[in-house]
Amino acid sequence: MQNFEYLSPTKIIFGQGSELRAGAESARFGKKILLLYGQGNIKVSGLYDKIVDSLLNEGVEFVELGGVQPNPRLSLVEKGIKICREQEIGFILAVGGGSVVDTAKAIGIGVPYQGKVWDFYSDKALPNESLPTGAVITLAAAGSETSKSSVITNEDGWFKRGLNSDITRPKFALLNPELTFTLPSYQTACGSVDIMVHVLERYFTDEKNVDLTDRLCEATLCSVLKYAPLALRCPDDFPARAEIMWAAAIAHSDFLGLGRLGDWASHKIEHELSAIYDVAHGAGLAVIFPAWMKYVCRHNIPRFAQFAQRVFRVEPDLEFPENTALEGIKYLEGFFREMGMPTRLKDLNIGDERLGEMADKCRRTPAGITGNFVELKRNDVLNILQLAL
Repeated sequence: MQNFEYLSPTKIIFGQGSELRAGAESARFGKKILLLYGQGNIKVSGLYDKIVDSLLNEGVEFVELGGVQPNPRLSLVEKGIKICREQEIGFILAVGGGSVVDTAKAIGIGVPYQGKVWDFYSDKALPNESLPTGAVITLAAAGSETSKSSVITNEDGWFKRGLNSDITRPKFALLNPELTFTLPSYQTACGSVDIMVHVLERYFTDEKNVDLTDRLCEATLCSVLKYAPLALRCPDDFPARAEIMWAAAIAHSDFLGLGRLGDWASHKIEHELSAIYDVAHGAGLAVIFPAWMKYVCRHNIPRFAQFAQRVFRVEPDLEFPENTALEGIKYLEGFFREMGMPTRLKDLNIGDERLGEMADKCRRTPAGITGNFVELKRNDVLNILQLAL
């Protein structure tokens, strides 16, 4: 196990009616805030009115900015930065899913910075200050409400890039599972895949003596395997929705990755897929992650076999453990299909026309490497994309 430091300053308020605390929690950080949201579904559902009433009851003035898209765009981030500077905004409240929270984080670090906010996403600068942010979550998926991550798409060239910085962690997250009842089944399934892959990116490591976090990862995966299908069958099943929402918050908070080095190649490959084709992140991961597993599993057969046995209860093949490992991948891919997810690029109506472009764009180190479990070069990325066809 590696040495580690862990900071998780996000206050989590979980349960029914938690969204009604938005005003009181926001007022702790400023009396004039930016209310940030997505495509307007919160107005249809009535959540917008609840949030506004909560803010007004606490004397919080707000300026609103809607229109955040899935795979959130740099142009809206820049618009939000301009509004915050002109209106002297002191706090950002994100109401929505991970895209809205990621946008809030980007705006937050962009306001005090004198350069272009894209500098932080293109490895030209590191943020050292930010407007504080808070979140009201309506989709259990990205876990951005507890993470230090933010992912933004630059329309100039369609590059999707992530930033990791502890100063971007929200000050609070309000999690009411009831707010996910009306999600379309496809979004629920995409979110469940996103949660699982956040765990799996950390699970597949070469670090020794990490049995505790192995088992925490496995427990989180098993919870999603159990409760995601229940949520699909009965969208207003509160216990199922609650388990999934808490799993999302845990999965990307970094708690499951303590003392170990995760991989993250699949996320970087998928970012190029969703940047170019604008597919849902979870759907893209359902295609890319099993392909990555097939490509790298022989690097550490025992870990893949452990995954198969502990998560999917695969009977171990003691003579040929590789068979156990491959069976685990098969079960995961089958679960994604049962959830209505694509598992091949062709399921997304994507051919091989731009595989080379995605392989070229995939974010790599100066040495040309992506991933930690297995170091992948450009042609390895291309091979994984071809496996995903």
